[in-house]
Formats: sequence, C-alpha cells, structure tokens
Amino acid sequence: MAFHGKLALVTGAGSGMGRLAARQLAQAGASVAALDVDEAGLVETAAGLASVRSSTLDVTDARAVIAEVKEIESELGPVDRVYNAAAIMPTSLLMDQDVDEIHRIMDINYGGLVNVTMATLPGMLERGRGDLIQFASLAGWIPTLHFGAYNASKFAVVAFSEVLYHETRARGVRIACVCPPPVATPLLDQAKSKPKLLDQSPPIEPAVVLAAIERSLEAGKLWVYPGRGSAVAWRLRRFMPGLVWRRIHQIEGL
Repeated sequence: MAFHGKLALVTGAGSGMGRLAARQLAQAGASVAALDVDEAGLVETAAGLASVRSSTLDVTDARAVIAEVKEIESELGPVDRVYNAAAIMPTSLLMDQDVDEIHRIMDINYGGLVNVTMATLPGMLERGRGDLIQFASLAGWIPTLHFGAYNASKFAVVAFSEVLYHETRARGVRIACVCPPPVATPLLDQAKSKPKLLDQSPPIEPAVVLAAIERSLEAGKLWVYPGRGSAVAWRLRRFMPGLVWRRIHQIEGL
C-alpha cells in the first residue's frame, strides 16, 4: 500500500468504495475518520475496527465540514490522506429529471468534494505531505444518455482536480483523480431509469479500483483509469466522439 501516514479521512464511508477504503486502511493499521450521512452504514463500516472513528456529515454543508475536520484533527492528529468518495447517481433523461435532483447531484458529487478538499488540503500542503484522492468517473469524460446530471458533476470533478494538481505540484501532496467504469457498489442501484449501457459489461470490483489508486500514487500519476479497457474508452471519446455517440444511441435505442 502506498499510504505512509497515520490518519485517513473517508467520505461516503457508509457503503461502496468509501466503506472498502476505510476498512482496508484500518485493517492495515491506520486510523480512519469515516464520514457519511448514512449512520447505519457507518456502524457497519466500523464493525470490529477500533481504529475507525465514524461521524455523520453532510458534505454539502461547508461550515459543518470545516468544523468536523477541525474536531477530527484535534482528536486524532493531522489528516494524511483524503478519499473524496461521497456521491449519488440517480439516472434519468435530463428532460424527465427534476431540477432539484439535478442540482442535488452537483451539490454532493462536486460541491461536497470541493468542501472537503478546501478543509483538508491546506493543512497537507503546509506540512508538505499527504494524499488527496478525488473520485471522478469515466462518466467525467464520456457523456452518456441517462447520466447527464451525473456526467456534469463528474466533469466538474475532473476539471477541478486537474487544475488543483497543477497549482500544487511539487509541494509534497500527491493527488489522484480516479476515473473508473461502473463499479460493483450500491451506487449502481440508484440507476432507476435502467440505462441499457450498464448491461453491456459487468462492473469491475471495488478492490480493483483501490489497487489502481495505490499504483498511481506510487508512480506520481494524476489520472487513474482502473479496469481493463478504461483508458481505451477515454481515448475513443477524445479522438472519435461521433463514433462513441453513435454506439450510445444504438445501445439506448434513442
């Protein structure tokens, strides 16, 4: 594992990628501050692991995020790694989607990530060490029918993380922006509009994503494309967007 610190902060830790990351680090001997709005999920995440400190937190509340980070660091010491894994993914064709839901997706997936980043990164930069792991998605590069609102939020994460990386490089903090294809987590259950695209290939396992993150951090790489074919899909979108869109329309029948 590429983690050389003592304390990791994980958002979205009540399930999915966040839960696995929190438990993996705790089992490796790290202290973990596990954060989520899902109190019951946090209980399951922390089960049997004394080094996991769990707290309910709405990442869209910037003041609450700042206060929580201060409390965590006063109790456990400086944060050495952040996993910005909190996200939602209710799918819909955009014209069928409630406007408030579109804004909520952006507020959590992008706004929450910004809030946590701005509350934790200054301290890591001041100390000259740390890891900032931003969960984007291939959906942050490849716009897709049914995923418009989610795409927009992950495109924002990609842009924010890339600029942040270049603004802070050579200051000791490693930044990784993770862009996986669909992952086998409960997030997929939120795809209520049943996009046919999700049936094209099985989702990859969360452990594959976490392993790819560690390799990228050790190599000093910003972009993490876990799973076989993810980097190829990114290249297709970049160089042949029309071909990608034709295939999407064929799959969805729209």
